[in-house]
Amino acid sequence: MISKNITITAPNGLHARPVGDLVKLVKSFADSTVTLATPAKTVKASSMLSILSLGLKQGSVVELKVEGGDENQVLETISSFISSINE
Repeated sequence: MISKNITITAPNGLHARPVGDLVKLVKSFADSTVTLATPAKTVKASSMLSILSLGLKQGSVVELKVEGGDENQVLETISSFISSINE
C-alpha cells in the first residue's frame, strides 16, 4: 500500500459533480483498492456518498491510499485528478 497527502484546492471543495467524476476514475482501476482518509474517517473512494460525507472543503487535507496492481500509476493519476479540480 502507498499513500499521499493531498490538499484540496478547489474553491468549492469536493462537491457532487467532481466527486462523481472521481468515483468513475477510481472504478476504472478494478485491480486496486482506493481509500480517502481524514483524521476523523476513512472511506472507500468508489462510493460517492462516502466521499461526500468527508465534507472536504478548500484547504482540507486528505490522505489518498492505494493498494493493488499498478499502485504508483493509480496514485499519481488520482492525485493529479483531485489537484486539477477547480470548480
